Amino acid sequence: MSPARVSLLVVTAVAVVAVVVLGIVQATRPVGRSAAPVAASTAPSAVPSRSPSPSPSPSLSPQGGSWAYQLQDYPRGRLDQLAAGPAGLVVIDLARDADTGYFSAAEIDRVRANGKRVLAYFEIGSIEDFRPEYPVLRRDAADLIANEWADWPGEYFVRYWDQRWWDRVVRPRVDQALRAGFDGVYLDTPLAYEEIDLAAAQGRDRDALARAMAGLITRISRYAKDRSPDFLIVPQNSPELRHQPGYTAAIDGIAMEELFFQATDQRCTEDYCAENLAETRALRDAGKFVLSVDYATRPADVRAACARYRAENFTGTVTVVDLDRTAPPCP
Repeated sequence: MSPARVSLLVVTAVAVVAVVVLGIVQATRPVGRSAAPVAASTAPSAVPSRSPSPSPSPSLSPQGGSWAYQLQDYPRGRLDQLAAGPAGLVVIDLARDADTGYFSAAEIDRVRANGKRVLAYFEIGSIEDFRPEYPVLRRDAADLIANEWADWPGEYFVRYWDQRWWDRVVRPRVDQALRAGFDGVYLDTPLAYEEIDLAAAQGRDRDALARAMAGLITRISRYAKDRSPDFLIVPQNSPELRHQPGYTAAIDGIAMEELFFQATDQRCTEDYCAENLAETRALRDAGKFVLSVDYATRPADVRAACARYRAENFTGTVTVVDLDRTAPPCP
């Protein structure tokens, strides 16, 4: 459910979450959006060492730190506005156009030059039909593609535990993020373990699917950190995966959307809201930073969400579901 989906389809709810980073975040977790052409992705990619983080390092304190989340409609296709903004951490799509027009290392370096960190967004449990890998998968590995996501027409859950998904899609995207000089990856759709049709799960139940998703995130973390030890792994949503072996140690932070306000200006009062908050607090208490994102436009609701971030020691942003603009930092 990428922001590009918002441009192409009717928007429902997007997910994003807030970040508590104490200066420089310690490494222990999982994700980003980029993909090398599928045909060339089966061989290991040569990924040069990333340049060290610029000095000074970003200031992302629990009390007053900010982050920016924008996945489309960059002014003139450039990142200048994000580079000049107040946020210490920025999440953007791995690709400028959500397809094959990837941001260059020089563009990412210009954002990082002000001490910001930049995470590359991509999905690991689903694929949209406009992504460059999709037609090749549909042609050569159609059995990897499972049921369509009812809320996001044109997006499909995948058999993410299959080695071919790693070889053709996930590893090339991580490699692209490393080549471009991103500070880490922002991994969307871990929730695929709950949403994929069990008929497509090859005999796996939900518990086995959760283990497989945690295993994929752990694999991403190990692969990326072997090449760049400070590379940040930040999955979005599904904080309950912390109960899976190795997961908490593999991630550096967790991004959570709609902990307090659902799209749009609707207080999150369902039981699952409280459950998500409890699991997120547990990750925070385990030393992981929290990026929280809520969808609200009414000033009173924005203030209320920001007050919750301060109370919880989360780094938060209150924005719109299209993720097509930067939101002002919390007052």
